[in-house]
Amino acid sequence: MDPKSRNAAIAAAIILIGFGLVAFYMPDIMLFVGERSPVAAGIVGVAFVLAFFLVFWLRARYQRGK
Repeated sequence: MDPKSRNAAIAAAIILIGFGLVAFYMPDIMLFVGERSPVAAGIVGVAFVLAFFLVFWLRARYQRGK
């Protein structure tokens, strides 16, 4: 494994672990926000899913530019 692919694997692992932790607590976050506004809770859920794909899209775009 060359350093470039190793760094990419480490970055992907860190991103997945971070999103995994947030996903683990997502039901509690959704219930907390949902007490104030069900619409806001839905927006939080959608934002989480979109952020997951956005991070990897931006990373791929950055890697393509190098």
